[in-house]
Amino acid sequence: MTEFLFRDDAYLQSTQAKVVAITPEGGIVLDRTVFYATSGGQPGDTGILVLSDNSSLVLSSAIHPDGDKTAILHIPKEGQSLPRLGEEVRAELDWDRRYKLMRMHSALHLLSVVLPFPVTGGSIGEDKGRLDFDMPEVPEDLEAIEATLNAMVDADHLVTTEWITDAEMEAQADLIKTMKVKPPMGQGRVRLVRIGDVDLQPCGGTHVAGTAEIGRLALGKIEKKGKQNRRVSLHFA
Repeated sequence: MTEFLFRDDAYLQSTQAKVVAITPEGGIVLDRTVFYATSGGQPGDTGILVLSDNSSLVLSSAIHPDGDKTAILHIPKEGQSLPRLGEEVRAELDWDRRYKLMRMHSALHLLSVVLPFPVTGGSIGEDKGRLDFDMPEVPEDLEAIEATLNAMVDADHLVTTEWITDAEMEAQADLIKTMKVKPPMGQGRVRLVRIGDVDLQPCGGTHVAGTAEIGRLALGKIEKKGKQNRRVSLHFA
């Protein structure tokens, strides 16, 4: 298994690592990584591997096909020479991109607070994100909702993580906001993300340390995607 360094420190931008496997498709497995793998609506990280001869291998994404049960695969852009098994490398994130994703991911958690409806889907982008809600009607005072959202940003709530057991998660099912995607269980524990005293929910993604880092937010389009499904877009202002 890969050691997921981003779980303990989302601000770690690089790490020394060893190549422990290469899949038939060319996915590179490291013994430790700062790269977040695509899951939960958050895209996989991009960046480079600096090889032992100081050449760079460009990585277009990171995935773990079966979630935490498998190692993270670092996906190189096509046409590049792969490292050797056992080679010592340095994994370096495209930090500007990752930090934007962290800010937006935390912002979407706040959106789920100001719109307290079941979440049916979502997507995290560098400049905008969205959540789909099981919401019969669009709220009337969107300006007030946006103001409340930005007030939570300005309050600079501390963002922290904690772990509970699978059994504790089952006993606190009300913490789960997503209707279709359930938190990964079966590993014995589940990771929670807490935002001050305003939100607590299971999440394996990367987040900022305080909500002030998110920056000013603006509500975007609200689209009807079914009888009761509403897609709410969120932008950095």
